[in-house]
Amino acid sequence: MYEVVVEGPEVDLLEKIKKARSKDEDVVRVVEEMKKAGVRELRGDEWKLEEDLVLKEEKVYVPKDKELRVEVIWLHHDVPAAGHGGR
Repeated sequence: MYEVVVEGPEVDLLEKIKKARSKDEDVVRVVEEMKKAGVRELRGDEWKLEEDLVLKEEKVYVPKDKELRVEVIWLHHDVPAAGHGGR
């Protein structure tokens, strides 16, 4: 496992993602299943809990919240890692 440093606006974004998960029925059901079973992974490694974040297929799951998803896209759309340089 490796450590990821999160800073700037992403810190607030992660907090919003953590809070929004209670409004997404799918993720609520998955988290409840994990808690009942006393595990941090479910269905192989499709779903995981790490540091209060829900991961699906090893990526942070962004709950079904339109404003939150738009914010994620906006923050990461024009970064060099996206591969298109803002074009």
